[in-house]
Amino acid sequence: MNIFKAMAVRSLEEATRAIPVIDFGPAFRSVPGGVDAVAREVRRACETVGFFYLTAHGAPQDVIDAAFAASREFHAMPLEDKMRLKINENNIGYLPVNESMQRASTVHKATRPNYNESFFISHDRGADHPDVVAGTPLRGRNQWPQGHERMRAAMVRYFKALEGVGERMLPVLARSLDMPAGYFRPFFENEAHINLRFLHYPPQDTEDDEQFGQGPHTDNSFITMLARLDVPGLAVRLPSGEWLAPPVIPGTLLVNLGNVMRRWSNDRFLSTPHGVLNDSGTDRYSIAFFYSPNKDAVIECLRSCTGPDNPPQYPPAVYRDLVLAFYNANYFHREGYVAEGAR
Repeated sequence: MNIFKAMAVRSLEEATRAIPVIDFGPAFRSVPGGVDAVAREVRRACETVGFFYLTAHGAPQDVIDAAFAASREFHAMPLEDKMRLKINENNIGYLPVNESMQRASTVHKATRPNYNESFFISHDRGADHPDVVAGTPLRGRNQWPQGHERMRAAMVRYFKALEGVGERMLPVLARSLDMPAGYFRPFFENEAHINLRFLHYPPQDTEDDEQFGQGPHTDNSFITMLARLDVPGLAVRLPSGEWLAPPVIPGTLLVNLGNVMRRWSNDRFLSTPHGVLNDSGTDRYSIAFFYSPNKDAVIECLRSCTGPDNPPQYPPAVYRDLVLAFYNANYFHREGYVAEGAR
């Protein structure tokens, strides 16, 4: 039996309450005391489960709807057209089915590639962008199919909307870690590292217990914001070890913390395992916005999360090195990827 089902929660009602719904409105509207009030709720969620529903996020629903329509349009293209945009060394472009695997995951030993296809974009840089001209790693151009200008515009609008949400969340996240509200902002200036991933999970064979749409893993981001439709499939591992399928709550984004946040917080905040099994019998679409600091940011355990009895668990590290190591471990197209048997 698949791990998500073998270790599924026994009390759905009780488990569902483990992932709180947090209204960011008071913080985003600059209500007096709003940032700290929301930060207290975020702190509790991040220390106990590592996931929360974000409401009053400010991303227009028509922008979200258009992004899902654009994703469907892209994934409906002929495979040969998508393959012309195959994912490159900057992790931008089309990732076919069975071209990634959670090989570096400590959550579950992956034996099958991930059964999903994805289209990745980042900042929509022009050909004359200094980093594009210089060939700077992680700073390449998006790859777009010809003749799909409306699709491109919808994806870029969604990217910018979620980038704005992420920027507005930074003071709350800083205060949740007992740091000054402006602490994180400098690390996200000069282009935060953002991967926007448009995911399509085809219906999969439910007889293979080791086949996942996305194998159990933790994200490598600072935070991830996930937009979903009503087709189930996501599973989140609770602190109890049980797996929960979090329901879709209209008007919310599902937020989880990644390994960068866990490292920054010296393990105070959780980077919670999750994965996908699409046993719905129909196609599943989701949109994941991976929000992380700029490539040159130095990630060092926060002073508010360390002390004489709680020394840093991680040495300082440059974000660029962390993310490239993650890519090399999980994506087959990477020049640095080393198959397990060759290690």
